[in-house]
Amino acid sequence: MMEEELHHSEHIPQWKKQEIEDIKALIEKYPLFGIVGVGGIPAKQLQAMRRELKDVAVLKVCRNTLVNRALESSSKDCSEMIDYLNQQCALIFTNENPFKLYKLLEQSKTPSPIKAGAIAPQDIKVEKGPTSFPPGPILGDLQSAGIPASIDGGKVVVSENKVVTEEGNVVSQNLASMLARLEIFPIEVGLDLHAVFEDGSIFTPDVLAIDNDKYFSDIAAASRQAFNLAVNVAYPTTATISTLISKASSEAMNLGINATVLEPEIMDSLLGKAHSQMISLASAVSANNEDAVDEDLKSVLGAAAQSAAATVEEQPAEEAAEEEVEEEEEDAEEGGMAGLGALFG
Repeated sequence: MMEEELHHSEHIPQWKKQEIEDIKALIEKYPLFGIVGVGGIPAKQLQAMRRELKDVAVLKVCRNTLVNRALESSSKDCSEMIDYLNQQCALIFTNENPFKLYKLLEQSKTPSPIKAGAIAPQDIKVEKGPTSFPPGPILGDLQSAGIPASIDGGKVVVSENKVVTEEGNVVSQNLASMLARLEIFPIEVGLDLHAVFEDGSIFTPDVLAIDNDKYFSDIAAASRQAFNLAVNVAYPTTATISTLISKASSEAMNLGINATVLEPEIMDSLLGKAHSQMISLASAVSANNEDAVDEDLKSVLGAAAQSAAATVEEQPAEEAAEEEVEEEEEDAEEGGMAGLGALFG
């Protein structure tokens, strides 16, 4: 057995050995690498993608058998990534995190015509409306491809919305040709991420494909709820301490006023409260017996009535504290959004 292995290894061309070593060196150099599908991508378009990625990632196209050997012998113990090698694949290396890499690759995909004999990735529809074609043989070509077409106003038009082929069906030569002429591009061409390896963990697209808006919204809601809970249970942290102090001050002042605690800080409020109670009492007495109130007090009652009609009721201390809580929440949200934006791109 040893002789067979030695004999086999002696016949591996040097360029293949070098290719394997190059792959292993890239795996060592970068903290993250992924396997992407490149099947069906024209060589010219693949080269354009490589140029677009040059500032953030290295794309290496090589034979699956060589990638397999490199993964098996890598010191990073990434042999499980072999399970994601199928058909035409390439390796992509980057310093970015897995979520940014996935988002970058998805954003780089472009609409493309579907080829004859291809499987429809979803229902392919044509929309009712005019085309750029004058009357002629194109009308019969469209109709023979199953596209409802007619002539209107000297132009060929699609006469109704229609699904011309359903998901999973094989696209005929005629239909593929007509869809291309109508500039209907049912597929997206780009690097299709199979899996990413980072720090011993493997991430697949179902994990990386997150809804950023919903994720941010959920984090913001959790931040608000945590902040409110901490304030309501009086849990002191650097984020809540200023609000807790403000809330405690407001509650202490309200308690002092309601319990008539004679302290210098609330004497003005106590006097104001006593004056208000005196006005209320005098008003009630006057309503029952006008002669029970002297002229000076009647004058005070009249001034108080005018003042009440002309001024807006002052905001309670509790509402001021609530506004401060809301401001703290907004600051916490903005900080959290900045951090999440850096993670997901």
